[in-house]
Amino acid sequence: MPRFTTRPQLRGDFGMVASTHWLASATGMSVLERGGNAFDAAVAAGFTLQVVEPHLNGPGGEVPILLQPAGGPPRVLCGQGVSPAAATMDAFADTDLIPGNGVLAATVPGAFDAWMLLLRDHGTMTVRDVLDHAIGLAERGYPVLERIAGAVTSLSPVFTRHWPGSAEVYLPHGSAPRPGARLRNPVLADTYRTIVAEAEGAGSDREAQIEAARRAWSHGFVAEAVGAFLSTPVPDGSGVPRQALLTAQDMADWSATFEDPVSVTHGVHTVHKTGPWGQGPVMLQQLRIAEALGTGHDVREGISAEFTHRVTEAAKLAFADREGWYGDPDHVDVPLKELLSTDHAARLAALVDDRRAAPAPRPGPVAGRTPFTPPVYEPGTAPGDRTTGEPTVGVIGATPADQRGDTCHVDVVDAHGNMVSATPSGGWLSSSPVIPALGFPLGTRAQMFWLDPASPNALAPRKRPRTTLSPTLVTREDGQAVLAIGTPGGDQQDQWTFTALLRILHGIDDLQEALDTPMFHTSAFPSSFHPRETVPGHLIVEPGVGEDVIADLLGRGHRVEVTDAWTLGRLAAVARDPDTGELRAAADARGAQGYAVGR
Repeated sequence: MPRFTTRPQLRGDFGMVASTHWLASATGMSVLERGGNAFDAAVAAGFTLQVVEPHLNGPGGEVPILLQPAGGPPRVLCGQGVSPAAATMDAFADTDLIPGNGVLAATVPGAFDAWMLLLRDHGTMTVRDVLDHAIGLAERGYPVLERIAGAVTSLSPVFTRHWPGSAEVYLPHGSAPRPGARLRNPVLADTYRTIVAEAEGAGSDREAQIEAARRAWSHGFVAEAVGAFLSTPVPDGSGVPRQALLTAQDMADWSATFEDPVSVTHGVHTVHKTGPWGQGPVMLQQLRIAEALGTGHDVREGISAEFTHRVTEAAKLAFADREGWYGDPDHVDVPLKELLSTDHAARLAALVDDRRAAPAPRPGPVAGRTPFTPPVYEPGTAPGDRTTGEPTVGVIGATPADQRGDTCHVDVVDAHGNMVSATPSGGWLSSSPVIPALGFPLGTRAQMFWLDPASPNALAPRKRPRTTLSPTLVTREDGQAVLAIGTPGGDQQDQWTFTALLRILHGIDDLQEALDTPMFHTSAFPSSFHPRETVPGHLIVEPGVGEDVIADLLGRGHRVEVTDAWTLGRLAAVARDPDTGELRAAADARGAQGYAVGR
């Protein structure tokens, strides 16, 4: 029986770019057409995303990047900035949770340095080449998505009363822009234009230019403007002045770093993720549990109740381990070898009851050690939580600035076999005020820390918060890269991507088909975001899974919430067949903005 997709899977042999915004994908393809490689294209697309999806990421945010140069090993580039030197437990002694908005939760903005490091070590182009599209879009304007208009409309009272820098950019005529209008950010264009000028002032050598750009950011005018803005208290979303902990010195003391990925084999493939400073290993644990349960081989039959149940129960167990064990390995001892072992997966798989959903599994001992067991805050019960009802993907909280920002994603592959997967996030327009001298806000990633010293993700100075950002790269037996995939979505990233990955690795060759199949996820573990709610037994599904499947899941005890169709995930993916050189790409139709391009 033929299968139908929302769009064709793209096929070619020159280059492919897939991202969460068509302008970023077009930027990446433009760079490939001008002779750049996959890394040049990813950098340019990443900077474009900062401009055209300001409600989802920005220059003040962060990015983890998984990459593999042709003929080389896979690597992780950590663009997750650390907490400030002054970020101690005592600094938050008057609260139970780090707030989700305002400058108090700011960490070192890491995206810029990570993109520049990728360009320096693996790209071929100059700083001007990769910033040109972003500068042009910020200067001339870009089309306002409906979601941007909605976010700015809800934030308008905050911008007007408390955040004048944000009002200057996002309320250009005193009101929120309409969907389809063009929105400019000339101050951000000037910021990046100045960086280009400082880069080129270092001479004609490409690497010297990149190093000058990095210095301009972390030691020069950008860091100075950040430090000056934060030198006095800054209002949070409710108007309460807060003294930031982040300083210009914190920016000067940090730089992005390369490291080895964490990997597991699955059949003839190896799946690569970030270390436990991100949630990436949780997907690898899910793969191990799926193997123990025999899940995945039935994916060509579409969504079934058994498949959904087993994937959901495996996710609950793996994410319980995330809360119990994951943290910055530079600060805590994460028993990753044991967590990714087949023996541990077998123990977890034995806990899965095919007849009954577990409400909210708790982490268990590993290697004779006792895990951190977080409190369970159901909606409306967390300290400072003013929400009611079950959470969905999107907005929470009583004030407009309590909106959860989201994330972006971009994947690129070129004809040489270079491949990259990146998930930029943070520095959302709802996170904190736009810095008037720079045209962008800082991020609030420190909200992911626990203020409990027993947690492996406990707040400490110069520590990476355990994020949800989770790109994925897959290699085959001979070590060549064959797939890059990812999605926005916070805690859902390694649920939606995992489901799509199982489909791809178990025989669905059409990437678009794998992405278009109905999605689902659970919230039966602590959210990574303020106010960290847990919804025991929760399972949210798209209606496309079918009424019979939904009825079966209800019978197994799942608290099923049926969301609107085409709302779960915004996946993107690129693939390469090393034997033929054929390249493929697809982007999720959900959100009506992600596109793949290529030839």
